[in-house]
Amino acid sequence: MHKLFIASLFTVVFSTQINAEECGKVTIADMNWNSATLIANVDSFILQHGYGCDTDLVPGDTMPTGTSMIEKGEPDIAPEMWSNSLKTALDRGVKEGRLKFAGPTFSDGGEEGFWVPEYMVKKTPELATIAGIKKHAKLFIHPEDPEKSAFYGCPAGWNCQISAGNLFTALDLAKFEFDLIDPGSGAGLSGSIAKAYERQQPWFGYYWAPTAVLGKYKMVKVDFGSGVDAKYFSSCITNSECTDPKVTMYPPSAVDTVITTSFAERSSAAVKYLSARSFTNAEMNGLLAWMEDNQADGEAVMVEFLTNHEDIWTPWVSTDVAKKVKGALKDL
Repeated sequence: MHKLFIASLFTVVFSTQINAEECGKVTIADMNWNSATLIANVDSFILQHGYGCDTDLVPGDTMPTGTSMIEKGEPDIAPEMWSNSLKTALDRGVKEGRLKFAGPTFSDGGEEGFWVPEYMVKKTPELATIAGIKKHAKLFIHPEDPEKSAFYGCPAGWNCQISAGNLFTALDLAKFEFDLIDPGSGAGLSGSIAKAYERQQPWFGYYWAPTAVLGKYKMVKVDFGSGVDAKYFSSCITNSECTDPKVTMYPPSAVDTVITTSFAERSSAAVKYLSARSFTNAEMNGLLAWMEDNQADGEAVMVEFLTNHEDIWTPWVSTDVAKKVKGALKDL
């Protein structure tokens, strides 16, 4: 009986060691924006405590992280890769057997569009359409020129500046006395929305999700009445040399969890988790709003998320892994 117990104990210990060795040391890109740093911290905690991985967060950004994964095989995981901005290189990495797409980071995809505050649409429902925006252009008073109407575009130097500018042209907004305003920065753009909301004033412009702004302020995406032509959007609307742009709604942006093939081959269980781990935009908007309101860093919002949103994350993992993660949270 004693020998049987020892043998069983050895089997359990040996099995645990094998599982840890399978995962081993894992590097995770901690991107320099809030949703990405939140997800990186969530992945790190769950992989460490649920799957026995030795996790390490490393600084990252879209271009350098993607390039490093393709050329050097590190980091192992990019939790929030906006794939369209690096699509050719990422596809090449997959074709050459260096990378894999584990699954979508956001189940809705990244969302872009032209928006107006919900309180405006409640008062005047037709403002949910571009025809209504044009009809009521005078509502959107320009901050510097009362003879013009204001449209807040994407900050200069950002990729979205090109698409927002092309769609501004395609929609003939200048003919309705709209002026394309450069907010100067992401903070300037979000600040203009916050200011409008505080004063319950009109606002019309470009924004995207998931973001804290759309978590805090209820906005309505304006319908262009055109549907989505994803192929045309990619070939022309995102191109600075698109000379005669046509109208199309923004297609969902691909946002993926990208992993190295070497990591995928080490731990199939961890990869299964990453494939299941996905947020809706509404879920992430709410978390980002909490993060901003509490001036929290990635680690703090990770604890808030894992502690108070079990309904979201426990379906991503097995009952056994969920138990381990909950136990680790109690020890913090």
